[in-house]
Amino acid sequence: MLTLAVALAAGVGSVARYLIDQIVQHRTRGDFPYGTVIINITGSLLLGLTTGLALHHGLATAPTLIIGAGFAGGYTTLSTWAWETLALAEAGGLLEASLNIASSFTAGLAAAAAGLALTML
Repeated sequence: MLTLAVALAAGVGSVARYLIDQIVQHRTRGDFPYGTVIINITGSLLLGLTTGLALHHGLATAPTLIIGAGFAGGYTTLSTWAWETLALAEAGGLLEASLNIASSFTAGLAAAAAGLALTML
């Protein structure tokens, strides 16, 4: 039953990722993948919150797995981020590709840390 719940949450996460990416990309200009950056940062925040709730507030294993491995796993995307970064570089946008790497990595870690810190207030 837990496996089914994780799978369903992953499906919901992937649909949320697609919808949010479409909304963001239709509101921004250029080829920079703002949607993916926002998705990965908010997903990192969610994982930080979930981890903090599990570690410091006793969130049970099942909801932790459903939210973390399920929803957040379906919502966030390493493969799309890597593909978009390579596409930027191949198109001659080395600065944009580098910015995508640096901003996603730095902001993602900061968001995860912020989520964890929020649970310790």
